[in-house]
Amino acid sequence: MIQSMTGYGKSVLQLPTKKITIELKSLNSKNLDLNARMPSMYRAKELDIRKLISRHLVRGKVDFSLFVEITGEDTSSKINKTVVNEYIKQLKEVVDGDATELLKMAIRLPDAVTTERDDIDEEEWTQIAEGINEAITNIVIYRKDEGETLNQDFVDRITTLKQLLDEVIAMDPERIDGVRTRLEKGIADLKEKVDENRFEQELVYYIEKFDITEEKVRLDNHLDYFIKTLKSGDSNGKKLGFISQEIGREINTIGSKSNYAPMQKLVVQMKDELEKIKEQMLNVL
Repeated sequence: MIQSMTGYGKSVLQLPTKKITIELKSLNSKNLDLNARMPSMYRAKELDIRKLISRHLVRGKVDFSLFVEITGEDTSSKINKTVVNEYIKQLKEVVDGDATELLKMAIRLPDAVTTERDDIDEEEWTQIAEGINEAITNIVIYRKDEGETLNQDFVDRITTLKQLLDEVIAMDPERIDGVRTRLEKGIADLKEKVDENRFEQELVYYIEKFDITEEKVRLDNHLDYFIKTLKSGDSNGKKLGFISQEIGREINTIGSKSNYAPMQKLVVQMKDELEKIKEQMLNVL
């Protein structure tokens, strides 16, 4: 079953002194393009996080975010009292204001608040890794749900292409008869006597150039193979993309050989359906 590259997954961890929220968002991309945002104390685990995500998501433009909210007394941020007091002293020389207002201004200035970097302990990392796995599970579920919608759209459009191909096949004898009639009329209009055997040979040769039997068979096979690939266990958007290119090649050849307006109208409809398939294909994992 195919998966979409569009997805969203989230998990929330409540630790003794902090709340950690993990989010994963993904959009379509040719390869895995992973952007990770997290507090500096967790950067040491970034490589492990990337390996964990890439093992499951494979492709897509993925944004990973890890947010930390302190809920206990423990905090790594400290007010630099010496710096703040010096700022307040300097501000008093510049502006008039009460102590609260001066403090509000001072606390926003550089180095007023310092962050003590703590090393992440293994127990906390184990819980975070479980949270990341939960977010991955959620985004994969989302991708599969989106994939079901895409799958139905593909099935509907391939079915339409099959129906249009059936119309082309049914119309083909009429087209060949039309080509033959036009050629015979052209010769008759010349009012010249021709060798009937030679004319018949040339006519057969000319009609063979417009023969689309092979294209019809190959197109039918490609459409069947597309559906077969859709039903496979893996989501392989690149493979489906290659099959779509082959489908397009056969449709184009039928169009160039048809030399028959009613059939060319069918070819235009087929191209329109295929173009919509290709647009959706960009979002398949």
